[in-house]
Amino acid sequence: MLLAAEETPAYLPPVVLLLCAAAVIGYLSVRVRVVPIVGFLLAGVVIGPHQLGLVGTTETVEAAADIGIILLLFTIGIEFSLERLASIKRHVLVGGGLQVLLTTGIVAALVMAFGAGWQVAVFTGFLVALSSTAIVLKVLAAAGRTTAPLGQAGVATLIFQDLAVVLMVLIVPLLGGGSGEGPLEIAGALGTAAAVLVVVLVVARKVMPPLLERVARACSPEVFLLTVVAIGMGTAYLTSLAGVSVALGAFLAGLVVSESRHSAHALGEVLPLQILFSATFFVSIGMLLDLRALMELWWLVLLLALAVVVIKAVTAALALSVLGVGTSTAVAGGLLLAQIGEFSFVLQRSGAEAGLEPAGLGADGEQVLIAVTVLLMTATPALAALGDRLGRWAGSRRRSRPGAPAAPGGGEAAEGRAGAEAPVLISGWGAVAAELAAAVRARGVPVTVTTLGPDLAAAAEAEGHTVVRGDPVRHNVLEEAGLFAARAVVVAENTGEESAHIAAVIGQLVPGVPIVVRPVDAAEPDVLAPSGARRIVDTPRTVADGLTAALMTELGLPSAAPGDRPDPHVPVDFSADPQTPCPHTGWIRPVLPTSAGCTDCLRKGERDWIHLRICLTCGHVGCCDSSPDRHASAHAAAADHPLVTSAEPGEDWAWCYLDGTQVARKE
Repeated sequence: MLLAAEETPAYLPPVVLLLCAAAVIGYLSVRVRVVPIVGFLLAGVVIGPHQLGLVGTTETVEAAADIGIILLLFTIGIEFSLERLASIKRHVLVGGGLQVLLTTGIVAALVMAFGAGWQVAVFTGFLVALSSTAIVLKVLAAAGRTTAPLGQAGVATLIFQDLAVVLMVLIVPLLGGGSGEGPLEIAGALGTAAAVLVVVLVVARKVMPPLLERVARACSPEVFLLTVVAIGMGTAYLTSLAGVSVALGAFLAGLVVSESRHSAHALGEVLPLQILFSATFFVSIGMLLDLRALMELWWLVLLLALAVVVIKAVTAALALSVLGVGTSTAVAGGLLLAQIGEFSFVLQRSGAEAGLEPAGLGADGEQVLIAVTVLLMTATPALAALGDRLGRWAGSRRRSRPGAPAAPGGGEAAEGRAGAEAPVLISGWGAVAAELAAAVRARGVPVTVTTLGPDLAAAAEAEGHTVVRGDPVRHNVLEEAGLFAARAVVVAENTGEESAHIAAVIGQLVPGVPIVVRPVDAAEPDVLAPSGARRIVDTPRTVADGLTAALMTELGLPSAAPGDRPDPHVPVDFSADPQTPCPHTGWIRPVLPTSAGCTDCLRKGERDWIHLRICLTCGHVGCCDSSPDRHASAHAAAADHPLVTSAEPGEDWAWCYLDGTQVARKE
């Protein structure tokens, strides 16, 4: 067999190098607090044909980049939904529309003033008018301001820009074909797009919801993922056959899926693929940048970058001011949106095919566009921080003027107002979760449920709870369910392994949020405690505790009172100081206390212990050596479990009976 000697497939080296470079440089960008998209662009710059030449512009890379654009627009369509568009239609149409029109008009006028034709001027205006949806949303999310006035105004503007891309993609090829037949062709293209849109709306309302419902009932993540991707790619392909761009088709496919109750589930399944292929797209864009050409035109790049910031900051601020969001929000939003977006590269590709170059700069136009875009994307967090400071200053100056009224909905006070009461998030649905949810809601606390099962989701909705359909380990599902504002999270209807996975994801997203886990199988503290579960409810033990308490009451025998320590549902995870001289710390593992008192004393019907100790190997609770029966040390000798920890308040140490040594906790 000569498998090792087979020739390496031609597509494999560039793909491997591309992914490795994106991962490494993306990681480094995150470490220095730069958004990963910038890292992907820089990765392309480094490995591209103009620099190290590790990867050439191959058909494989370009095909992967095209898939990335389709999936990116598809996921944006899923996130929008027709209802969301309708709820903020004024912000979208007025604020976003005015920003795009003002920016396009001003840029086009400036480009024409320098001698370029109107087609090139309008094309350049389109390129500059778009901001980066991906980067702006990440900046807003990192600052926790997505739902604040600044976030709402910014997102509305971005929505209009992303919708405008669809029209721009239709117009750009016509701009390069001369002015004589342009208007007629544009009208025909828009008519075709309108017809496609009508068909899509009918499908969205009538066909897609029952189709996804039936697929979801199969409870197969693989089949669901394949179905969703087939919808996105297939719609893009069919619209391209109708003469409409694949970008429009992908967005409309996402809009179709968004009308289903399983939209969050679909987004969660597709998002990993979208991230992978979108990273490929941004890397492929970075590969186009020639640093040698850039060094010759560095002054022009800086000048144009400054001009873009000024134009977009002013036009966006004016557009947002019309909405009445307040001076501070308008100024902050202007600088937040003052970069060139990723969809400008999509338009640039269309323009290049139609013979259009940015600003009429000829062959240098593409290089200048890429350089300015990478520079402004990298500077977006700094521009956002500057916008906040200038916005606060402008708002304070306006309020300090005599008789100046407070801006409606603007200012930091508006952003600081508390929203709706924080919910309890329950992952999974079943008999136990239903009883818990009813008890929580009866106390005035709202409940949000996440589940994959259509029937389970319908049952939870029938009880009046808010339900988000989707996998609870997907970030978008948890975000839609309100994780970042949740009082607590309960994982009630999953196996121990699944519960540990869900708890670990939640703990990474929101460190410190209380997580209560009730696995449907055996509760394994050594698996669940490291995942971040604050309380672990073992069903057999809970039932036994209830039966025991009821029986002891009937027999007149003592049982552990509710206020006794330790709590059998709180895991004990003692990490020994590695410098301790005790050689037996390998016996330590996360445990659940076996009872709320000395286990052996309770069996004898006694409660005359002095202090309690918890075995760090099995969770046995016994009384100390100052107690009459010394059950803790007796258990240690009988079970060969030498280490215990104190269950007394304020005591955080362990004791080894074999060595007679106190063990400190690792700091």
